[in-house]
Amino acid sequence: MMDIIESLTSAQLRTDLPELCIGDTVKVHVLIKEGSRERIQVFEGTIIAKKHGGITETFTVRRISYGVGVERTFPVNSPKLAKIEVVRKGKVRRAKLYYLRDRVGKATRVKEKI
Repeated sequence: MMDIIESLTSAQLRTDLPELCIGDTVKVHVLIKEGSRERIQVFEGTIIAKKHGGITETFTVRRISYGVGVERTFPVNSPKLAKIEVVRKGKVRRAKLYYLRDRVGKATRVKEKI
């Protein structure tokens, strides 16, 4: 039974995406469907969490938009993700960066990995 599940999920796993780490600043290109038209919307922010693994793996990206914190959770293996670009690598010591939610302005910055 497990072999059947593994064979079905392995066919849907994406291999064209870069390695995503907590604290990285990324640009996520998402396919948005509006009526009969499709367009690509770019969401740029810091990865604050990664969850699960395999076919159900997700990552959460946070950004500040007009003074309001916005978080979006993306499934890694979704066909709606056109592309993911890593803008800069972050140097963090935590697996989840939920503490960034309480911070404002320059305190939300993550050090860059050299």
